[in-house]
Amino acid sequence: MRAPAVGIQHVTRPLTRFRKRPDAAIVLGTILVFLVFGAVDPESWFQFFTMINITRYAAILGLLAIGQTIVILSREIDLSVGSVYGIVAIAFIASEPTLGVPLSLLAALMLAAAIGLLNALLVLRGGISSMIATLGALFFYRGIIYVTTGGTVMRFSQGARAHWLTQAFGGQWLRLDNAFLWFMLIAVLASLVLYHSRFGNHLLAVGGDETTALARGVTVVRTKTIAFVACSLLAGLSGIVTIAQNPQTHVTLGMQLELESIAAAVIGGTQLGGGRGTVLGSVLGTFFLTAVRSEMITLGAPPSWYTAFVGIALLLGATINTVMARRSGA
Repeated sequence: MRAPAVGIQHVTRPLTRFRKRPDAAIVLGTILVFLVFGAVDPESWFQFFTMINITRYAAILGLLAIGQTIVILSREIDLSVGSVYGIVAIAFIASEPTLGVPLSLLAALMLAAAIGLLNALLVLRGGISSMIATLGALFFYRGIIYVTTGGTVMRFSQGARAHWLTQAFGGQWLRLDNAFLWFMLIAVLASLVLYHSRFGNHLLAVGGDETTALARGVTVVRTKTIAFVACSLLAGLSGIVTIAQNPQTHVTLGMQLELESIAAAVIGGTQLGGGRGTVLGSVLGTFFLTAVRSEMITLGAPPSWYTAFVGIALLLGATINTVMARRSGA
């Protein structure tokens, strides 16, 4: 009589552990979306072109979402990433004629890091809430983009397009965009750092309970500063990847991406209260949104439908996260 009970335990224990994962809902949701779209529109959905489009946009949004996840886990938020994405991309393309591709790439990434550091200083030293500080940064850097470009479209030269470094970010390997491969690599590295490094432990501790983390010797200011800088760097890298793929830009580059990146992280199980979330969840949240966006375009739905869907998905994601956190005692 006891044998069946042992068998049941072998099944129920993994299921129980899975249900407690913050990314459990998005794992099931992503599988469901892919199955539904495959059943409803098999001819378009299973085309190689469709998969390439999904992975292409997922790489851009996913890098932003990973950075956003790191900041949210520390119990902060960064609303400036869309403008950072835009200004770093424009800085990269605008400085290339003078500096060349390698130095312009380095300068653009340094600009991204400097913006992240400034955000951290405003929040951690200036005492301004991260929402207000980064919202102000969003408008400020967007204004800088308009002022410095005059609203004109800038392009890479032919030589810059053919440069090996540009191709390393914007080319293809085995018919997959290099940008997607970078996204996957960074997702793996971010997961390893988050769960197998001292910084990752400190980040989760700070997001979970800042007072307790301080009492245990965690340097809260340094941990959150690194989170802000990492977030801006990933936003800047996403902009650079975009320019490397499509070597022209516009003043609207990156607008509203901050909202999509937050939505991808929250839908992926990252709790806005900090301390709970996974990189895998944010990656799947990115694929979830990107898949829905792609299918809506295929079906001819107006862009406003996707915007409305993101809003609904964000609300549902936040609600599910809250319920799951309460049930798991987080």
